[in-house]
Amino acid sequence: MADRYLILEDGTSYRGRAFGAASTTTGEIVVNSTMNGYQEIISNQIYHNQIIVFTQPSIGNTGLAQNAYESVLPTAKGVIVREYENLTTDQFKRISLDRYLKLHKIPGLYDIDTRELVHHLHRFGNMKASIVDVDDAHAFDQLHATVLTNQQVSQVATARPYANPGDGDNVIVVDFGLKSGILRELSKRNCNITVVPADFSSERILDLDPDGVVLSTGPGNPASLADGVLDMIREVQETVPMFAIGLGHELFAMANGATVEKLPIEHHGSNHPIREIITNEIFYSGQEQGYVVDSQSIDHDNLYITHIDLINGTVQGLRHRDYPAFSVQFSPDGAPGPKDSVDLFDDFIEIMARRRENNASRY
Repeated sequence: MADRYLILEDGTSYRGRAFGAASTTTGEIVVNSTMNGYQEIISNQIYHNQIIVFTQPSIGNTGLAQNAYESVLPTAKGVIVREYENLTTDQFKRISLDRYLKLHKIPGLYDIDTRELVHHLHRFGNMKASIVDVDDAHAFDQLHATVLTNQQVSQVATARPYANPGDGDNVIVVDFGLKSGILRELSKRNCNITVVPADFSSERILDLDPDGVVLSTGPGNPASLADGVLDMIREVQETVPMFAIGLGHELFAMANGATVEKLPIEHHGSNHPIREIITNEIFYSGQEQGYVVDSQSIDHDNLYITHIDLINGTVQGLRHRDYPAFSVQFSPDGAPGPKDSVDLFDDFIEIMARRRENNASRY
C-alpha cells in the first residue's frame, strides 16, 4: 500500500497507508466513536461530504453484510482508521471494505494515530481536510480554496417519489437524506410507505391521504433548506401525526419558532445516555449530530422538551402541545447502535391509530 496524507486546514499533516480508492478528496472531518457498524456509518447519507475518523482501532474485520447498508450510494468523502483488515464474510468472497470503497470512489487511510488526531480535533473543532498524495504547499492551497457545498440535502435526497408497500398505516416519509433503518422499522410495523422529495409541498403530501408523516434524518445545516420546508411542516402537523428524526427534528423545531446552532464538535457515536423527562428513564442511543436546538429559543407555548442528553444537556426530543407531532435528535432505529429507543416507532403507530379512532367517532 502506498503512502498518502491527511492534511487539515490548520496546517496539520498525518502520513498513512492507502486503501480504498486512490482519488484525492476534500470534506469536513468528523469523529465517530461507535465500536461496531462501520458499514452502516459509511453508507449513511448524514456523512455526505465528510471524512470519517473511526476511534475503533480495527476496521474492516467483520466484512460487509448485504442487509446492513443505509443507502445504495454512499457519499462520504473518506475513511481514516488506525488498523485496517481486508476481510469478507460471504461465501463467494465478493466484497470487502477495500473493494466497497473502491467501487464508490471513496479513499481511505490506515496506520494513522487516530487517538492523537481525535485529541487534535477535540481541541480545535471540526474543520476541512483533504486526502492527498503529497502534503506540499500546493495541496494546502487547494484545501483552503475549496468551498464545501451547503446543499447537501438536494444532492442526496430522492428527486422522485417511490413506494415501499405494506398493508398497514399509510406513512409518508420526507427524504432529507434517508437512512434505510427508518424504512426497516416502519416496514416491521407493516406500514405502507411512500418516500417523497424534501421539497414536496404540504398540499402534495396531504393529497396522498397519509395516516402519518416522518421527517427523516439528513446531512448539513437545516438553515440551508428553503423556507417552503418549514411551511410544509407547519401546515402538515396541524392535521396529520408527525414523527421527526435528526435533521427532521431540527427542522420541526425551527418550524415551531426555535433556533438551531452548529456544535463546535459534532457528536457521532453510540451508547450515548439520554433521559426521558416524563418517566425519568435513562437509555442509550446512537448519535449523528452536527447541530443542536437552542433550548433558550424554544417557545414553550408550542413545544415542550421530552428528552435531554446527560453528557452535555442538549435538547434531544420535543413534542408539540397542540398537535400529534414529536421529534428526537438521536437515532431510534439503532443502525448501528442500541435499540433502546426503537419503541418510539410504536408510539408513532399508536398516535396514528388514535387519530383514526377520533376521526371515525365524528361520523
